[in-house]
Amino acid sequence: MDFSLTPEIENYRQQVRAFVAEHILPLEENRENYDAHENIRKDVLDAVRAKAKAAGLWAFQMPKERGGLGISIVGMAALWEEMNRSIFGPVVFNASAPDDGNMIILNKVGTEAQKDKWLQPIIDGKLSSAFIMTEPQPGSGSDPAGMMQTTAEKRGDKWVINGHKWFITGAESAEHFIIVARTSDDPRKGLTAFMFHRDQPGWEIKRRIEIMGPEEHGGHCELIFNGLEIDDADRLMEVGDGLKVTQIRLGTARLTHCMRWLGLAKRSMEIAQDYISDRLAFGKTLAENPVIQNMIGEVAMDINVGRLLTMHAAWKLDQGDFARKEVSMAKIHVADALHKAVDTAIQLNGARGYSKDTPLEWIYRYARQARLVDGASEVHKMVLSNYYAKERNDFWSWGV
Repeated sequence: MDFSLTPEIENYRQQVRAFVAEHILPLEENRENYDAHENIRKDVLDAVRAKAKAAGLWAFQMPKERGGLGISIVGMAALWEEMNRSIFGPVVFNASAPDDGNMIILNKVGTEAQKDKWLQPIIDGKLSSAFIMTEPQPGSGSDPAGMMQTTAEKRGDKWVINGHKWFITGAESAEHFIIVARTSDDPRKGLTAFMFHRDQPGWEIKRRIEIMGPEEHGGHCELIFNGLEIDDADRLMEVGDGLKVTQIRLGTARLTHCMRWLGLAKRSMEIAQDYISDRLAFGKTLAENPVIQNMIGEVAMDINVGRLLTMHAAWKLDQGDFARKEVSMAKIHVADALHKAVDTAIQLNGARGYSKDTPLEWIYRYARQARLVDGASEVHKMVLSNYYAKERNDFWSWGV
């Protein structure tokens, strides 16, 4: 693949970078701009989102006919990285999880009527959404096909949902939901995906689960379903296609996590480099110390390896490939690179890095989830092992 960006994407990248520097980074410095869960306060977000829309920097990943900018996944990789130079960045441009992944899957597989009803309001920024799959033990986690307990039973032209879900990102503030439930015992075609609105009866939020890190808007919630009725017209794809919906959604969603994490990793090192370039110890700056130079150089290399893995996976997705190996490799490596980058930056900043004078401690707590969300690193390594066992030396094929 050619790693150079098109002039259009490079132009957008420069615009996003400038917008982040002028309008978003300054917001991090004032604690009054944070909500109770350490994310950007909703009224502050609404104001800066209006500026992004006015600048034409909105919903890059969506088709132009629906108000987006219609860029490729490779283009997303470059832009999402720039957005997350700020801890508040992606949500400003309507490029944060879980809305990002939900918009992409609805745009790919929804009918036009479903797009009008369920997708367009998310694109327009009128409401937020959530994707409901994970369950408590013994329910579905990394093995939804084999372990999902939540059921959907067909009654006339409606489906009745009963079950228990948890760690559903954004659920407390979401209005549109996609839920995956069991509709049969078929090992591959036993799950089906549906859409419902917050106001429909038959479900409740049991609690917002407190976590160690800063949270996305709407938190991570535990949900109970007790007779939620969903019209068959609000079924996503065919009966039995729930696993397919999940796989299509998570392919790109996992990679967009990597894109954003690379931005946070680069920001961490930016803070570190600025500090060590000025901080004096034993008659010279920390940046002149060979031990510290080794630390910086190693992390810089790890970040760039992550960028190449992410770009390669993005390119394959743009070619219509599922890129399962490439996405798994990027997910494993970038999660580790983010943690290493911010851990190194905190170490180099000393007590300052451990304080709230910089966003490093925020990024550090946020980074720990990277090795867990959208499939634990161990699961992705298992995926790679299975591919290697099947392909052997062809695992590393160039493609023709």
